[in-house]
Amino acid sequence: MAPKLNVIGIVVADMGRSLAFYRRLGLDVPDSENGSPHVEHVLPGGTKVTWDTEETLRSFHPDWSAVPGAGRIGLAFECDSPEEVDRLHDELVKAGYDSELAPWDAFWGQRYAVVHDPDGNGVDLYALNPARP
Repeated sequence: MAPKLNVIGIVVADMGRSLAFYRRLGLDVPDSENGSPHVEHVLPGGTKVTWDTEETLRSFHPDWSAVPGAGRIGLAFECDSPEEVDRLHDELVKAGYDSELAPWDAFWGQRYAVVHDPDGNGVDLYALNPARP
C-alpha cells in the first residue's frame, strides 16, 4: 500500500494568531482552541490540518529551531472564481497579512495569488480563469 497524504502540519509561533488567519479562509476552528498547544481540524474527505506550537515541537524534538524567514509549510486554497481570489487576497492584506504575490493571471490558466500566514508560510489562492485558457 502506498503512503497517502492525510495530515498537513503547521508549526506556529502564536496559536491564536494563526487560527484567526485560517478562520478567514473558511476553516471552522473553535475560538476555544486559541491557547491550545496542538489543534486538529478534519477537512471534507478526511485529511487533517494540524497546528503545533514551537514549544510542542520542542517537547519531543529538543533541538528543533525555526529557520528565520523560512516558511514551515505550503498550502493552496481553491477559490470559486478569479474575482474571489482578488477579494480574498485584498481582505487578507487589509487584515495585516503579507502578500508575496498579488493576484495575477497565471500562464497555466488560473488566477493566482500568494499570501503569508502569521508564521511566514506561503498560502496560495487560486481559481480557474476562463479568460486565460
